[in-house]
Amino acid sequence: MDLEKYMMPCLSKTLFGVECLGCGFQRGFLLLLQGDFGGAFNMYPAIFTTLLFLGILGLNLIDKNRSYKKIIIGSAILNAVFMIAGYYFKHY
Repeated sequence: MDLEKYMMPCLSKTLFGVECLGCGFQRGFLLLLQGDFGGAFNMYPAIFTTLLFLGILGLNLIDKNRSYKKIIIGSAILNAVFMIAGYYFKHY
């Protein structure tokens, strides 16, 4: 099954012709599900930090007894660094 035809197009790339910081996430995630960890990283270098960030956000929603504020902020900063660095190396 070719799942790429069901992926959402990037609004930034569609309207302005410029990739956003999230471009490549869907394809990277698909490669990750297929077990191609290196390919996923090459497609979208922030794939692992993004999933870590989303996992921590999910944990925050489930576990109301603990405060995850510092971990959320830390993982968001780490993810932003990987997103910007990945974008830079992909395009420059």
